[in-house]
This record gives sequence, C-alpha cells and structure tokens, in this order.
Amino acid sequence: MKIWRRLIALICLILFAGKTYAVPSGTVWTPATLDIQPYGVLRINVVNFFTMFETAKGGASAFPTIAGLSLGVLPFKKIQMEVGVDLQEPSDYPVYFNAKVGTPEDALFKWCPGMSVGVFNVGTQKGQSDMDIIYAVIGKTIPKVGRIQVGPYFGNRNSSYFFIPDAGDDDLGVMVGFDRGFLPVKDKNGGEFNRMVLAADYASGKNAFGGGGVGLYYYFTRGAAVLTGPVWFNEPLINGEWKWTIQVYLNADLHFPGK
Repeated sequence: MKIWRRLIALICLILFAGKTYAVPSGTVWTPATLDIQPYGVLRINVVNFFTMFETAKGGASAFPTIAGLSLGVLPFKKIQMEVGVDLQEPSDYPVYFNAKVGTPEDALFKWCPGMSVGVFNVGTQKGQSDMDIIYAVIGKTIPKVGRIQVGPYFGNRNSSYFFIPDAGDDDLGVMVGFDRGFLPVKDKNGGEFNRMVLAADYASGKNAFGGGGVGLYYYFTRGAAVLTGPVWFNEPLINGEWKWTIQVYLNADLHFPGK
C-alpha cells in the first residue's frame, strides 16, 4: 500500500507542479526532433511496442517496456541540454543512457534553423547492449505545413543488439521527422497549446534502429500527453514485423534555482 500511495503522490506532483511544457524529446520511433527538455523540467515516459492481430502461435511479440526519465540541465535560452536514463524490462541489460544538446529555431539569428546533436541507447554491457547511437538533427518550421527535421546517425557496429551480420548490414543512416500541431486550446494561465499533434519519422539502414512510424499525440494538458500509432522496421530478422506503440509522457517543472 505504501508503494501505491507514493506512486499516486508522484503522479499528482507531476500533473500539478506549476508550469509545464509539451516537449516530447522524440517523434514516434526516432529522436528526429528539435525538442529538448527545458532547464529544470523533468519528463517521465512509459513506452510500449506490441504486435496486433497475431496469436501466440502466429508470432505475437512485444519489445521490452521502456520507463524513462529525462531532465533539462542548462539554464540558457540559446543552448539547451537534456540527459536521461531508460529502464527496459524484461531485458538482460535493462539500463540505457542518453543525452542531447542543441539550439532552438531563431536562437542564433532570425530564420536560423534549430540544431542538435545527441546519443542514445548507451548500454552497460560492452559488445551487446552498447548500441551508442550518435546523431545530429537540423530542422525548421514551415508556416502552414509543419516542422521538418533531418539528420544522420551512426551506431556501434560491435554491438550485437544493434548490428547482426546475418541480417542488417548498415551501421549508419539518415533520419527524417515531421510534426504538426492542430486544435489549439487555451490553458488556465491564458497561454495556448495544441491539443493534438500529428507526427511521423523514419530512419534508413538495415539494423536494429532502421524503421519508422506515424502517430498522433493527444495533450490532456501542456505537460501530459499520450501518443499512439503503428511502427515498422527495415530489418524484420532483428525486430520482427510491424508493431503498434502507445507512449505516455508526463512533464513537471522542478523549480530549479536560477529559473
């Protein structure tokens, strides 16, 4: 009972802890987005990928459930950084780390695109879970169209989780991402945010990361959202067939000093 009470208390703190932000630091399947957690803002996410319309005998399967934390750590407007940790269970080596630094659109000069570099799926077991995928993203919002982002990525060829010689043969590729918000609504402070966001992304390459997805975000508040949609893969020998994803995001301002 004590565990459940603490969990409920934590959720309440997240949902009602002052100013919150709607900035998921990924698109659907890839991190092909310019979004970075603002300084002192914590994101808690739970992500699931599972098959649909399949029986157990027919090959139904699911990825490990991902529970993650990401936190903005730089108190600047023109350059931002987030660091995070993910727990993937069930898994032999469940802990992964990630980090990302970048500058928002128009931060350096007018019409300047947003830019970021980062790394994710930094595992703890050498030669296995250490996918260590390094990437860069550049992007710009086009009025009445949406936000378009693109960039290269490079994974660890020595990781058996990332690269299987008998299946995929690529350790690098290109990511693209797109998102567009609609149904703007007012929050209780008089600000505006989009109730729904259409998102899509894709990563080239025959490896554990290659693939893409299309999804729809629904924002209950600025700091609470759920995403759902299909995800597919370039190399079924590694990831299996296409899957469906449900992702839940909760953001909270931790009121760090200097904010």
